[in-house]
Amino acid sequence: MFIIPKFKPVKSKKSIKRIAVLTSGGDAPGMNAAIRAVVRTTLAHGCEAFGVQRGYSGLLENLIHPMGASSVANIIQRGGTILRTSRCPEFMTRKGRKQAIELLERHGIDGLVVIGGDGSFRGASILVKESGIPVMGVPGTIDNDIPCTDDTIGFDTAVNTGIQLIDKIRDTASSHDRIFLVEVMGRHSGMIALHTGMGGGAETIVVPEVRTTVNSIVEAIERGVRRGKTSSIIVVAEGCQFGGATPLAKELTKRGYSPKLAILGHTQRGGSPSAHDRLLASTLGAVAVHSLLAGVKEGMVGVEGDYVHITSFKRISQKPAVLSQQLLEISRDLAV
Repeated sequence: MFIIPKFKPVKSKKSIKRIAVLTSGGDAPGMNAAIRAVVRTTLAHGCEAFGVQRGYSGLLENLIHPMGASSVANIIQRGGTILRTSRCPEFMTRKGRKQAIELLERHGIDGLVVIGGDGSFRGASILVKESGIPVMGVPGTIDNDIPCTDDTIGFDTAVNTGIQLIDKIRDTASSHDRIFLVEVMGRHSGMIALHTGMGGGAETIVVPEVRTTVNSIVEAIERGVRRGKTSSIIVVAEGCQFGGATPLAKELTKRGYSPKLAILGHTQRGGSPSAHDRLLASTLGAVAVHSLLAGVKEGMVGVEGDYVHITSFKRISQKPAVLSQQLLEISRDLAV
């Protein structure tokens, strides 16, 4: 249950009448639920809703179209994003943004909701400054690496997918007395690795934020052997110091082990979103629209504890996300 802020609409010379929504950056399970929330909340308050295809690229290519209530029917359970997404270097140029602003104004867009990660919010922040069009951000990324919010859309589903696959891998690891290196997504963040590893009972978790040595990993394996373990699961974030599970496997092979590899990759991006992600996405999408209608000019809708709150894009850019060292220590204790 989320505690949602109460908004009082601000009377101004130019009221919000048309709100557009786009998804940007990597896709995440639950993005469709957020799109649905934005569109239906917009319509419920007597405004017109628009969808932008292919993220910021769609703003440059005029891929902006009206959306009705039926256009978001039966999508809450679907993974990916019906609006599709892309990365758009052209938008980060002044010329590209000028073109995007002209198209938004041509369609009469009064407010924009951007569903994505920190890169998407950097673009949103610049767009607000240069156009004056209010923009709200909704954190949608499986990495859960955005500051000023405890949770991001897609993270819970990605972790649960990883745990389900580790459970299956553990069955064969135990049957054949094997060491498995399970590589999960996370180029710069170890959040998925940490939560997946803890939930899956991994013996070792390797993350980008903390340097470790092959010797320490070997010691953990041997410690397990001494207490009778015949198999081990080592969860490795793709962006760790070794460059992923494959180089680490080579190092362990040099030390006489025969580890097996399981690279989960984009399986963690896909699939039907969990109930938690559907609730989170629906709540944040709706609050983003309420914020625009209340006169909020810019910011990201996030959660801290049970509270939904808004943080300016500027503050987000100045405060890096931090991996919980306490959770990492707990995971090490549990692997003893």
